Amino acid sequence: MKTADKISYSELIDRTKNIVSGEGTRDEKLNQVCSMLEEHVEIFDWVGFYLVDPDADRELVLGPYVGEETDHTRIPFGKGICGQAANSLETFVVQDVSKEDNYLACSMEVQAEIVIPVMKNDTFVAELDIDSHTKNSISEEHREMLEEICDIVSKLF
Repeated sequence: MKTADKISYSELIDRTKNIVSGEGTRDEKLNQVCSMLEEHVEIFDWVGFYLVDPDADRELVLGPYVGEETDHTRIPFGKGICGQAANSLETFVVQDVSKEDNYLACSMEVQAEIVIPVMKNDTFVAELDIDSHTKNSISEEHREMLEEICDIVSKLF
């Protein structure tokens, strides 16, 4: 059961800092961040990280995530919302995925998506991808919080 109303966004930021500075591997910590966001933000239905594959040319590989399984385990830069964010190095917010020509459908239930690049010393290393089953659900406050979380998470790379 989600507890979205029981925790503030500033508390999510603080918890992210504690996760990053705590014990565990990078992937364990990324999974903890995914779980925390999915649990405490009511509209976040799938939360995951795509990592830059150092052995492939301009390709993302699925990292830790929480939610339904996805067929999209590898995404070339430029393809879909995740690939567009990888190319532009900018946050993408899509309030209605049905209106996007370059959308890779992970589930028929996904209605909105936000993708935030993770930068380490001005180098793109990963991105946080979040799907929502509710159209027009991603707020500017969500965006600001998630960009701050990605800045904190970048210390893991």
